[in-house]
Amino acid sequence: MRFARRSVVLAAAFVLQARGAPAFPPYRSTDAETAEPGTLEARLGLVRLEREHHDDTYASPLLRANLGLVENLELVSEFEYRPEQERVEDGAVGLKAVSPAGPWHVGIETLALLPVSPDHSGVGVESQLVGTLRRAPLRLHLNAGGFYDPRPADAEQGWRASLLAEVEKGRARPGVELFAKQVHGESIRAQAGVGVILDVGPFDVRSALHLGLTSAAPDLAASVWIAWHGRLWQENGGQPPGAAPRARASATLSK
Repeated sequence: MRFARRSVVLAAAFVLQARGAPAFPPYRSTDAETAEPGTLEARLGLVRLEREHHDDTYASPLLRANLGLVENLELVSEFEYRPEQERVEDGAVGLKAVSPAGPWHVGIETLALLPVSPDHSGVGVESQLVGTLRRAPLRLHLNAGGFYDPRPADAEQGWRASLLAEVEKGRARPGVELFAKQVHGESIRAQAGVGVILDVGPFDVRSALHLGLTSAAPDLAASVWIAWHGRLWQENGGQPPGAAPRARASATLSK
């Protein structure tokens, strides 16, 4: 549990100088937008619960961190910790690049699936096309792609797709999501969920509940996150590292 304690301490220290982060948990989808150059976006999953065939599993903490490298390009990372196994269970790192095109933003996200567990072997890859349409107060996100994962005992390959619709309502942003994933030779795992992103000032609180639509999917999945962001460097030599970030052109919940 040392990993869990270190994660919570790091989160508490960082939030003292950070603002609400635009990022994408608690959903399975991602958006076609990137962090500003020099900006670190961090999301800490306090807990994720899943029920499948009367068996409950949970993971905590979960960490998603993105770092804006240059305009429209960011470094993406994902890690999760299984308390019952006292080890990091999953991890990935990669890049997301987007191209704004009017109301649509389109791009591609590619992740290297890391062998973080002693049971894993090899490095996998997951890549998907991402699109985001903004028509205030509506935001629509589309994802579709494939993956190859040699880390399990039996290598897996397949596809995944999702659709997420959000509505801006003051400080709250409720959403509805459809998600589907299929490993070659297995049944489709489809889920439907509702969630909300709530701006509470220095950070966001995020939560979602998903229900299984097919027998292969978990019966229920729920998660709670906090999210924030902070400036690590100024692209054009403005403020020094550690200084309060400049106000963003858009609202705090910008993604």
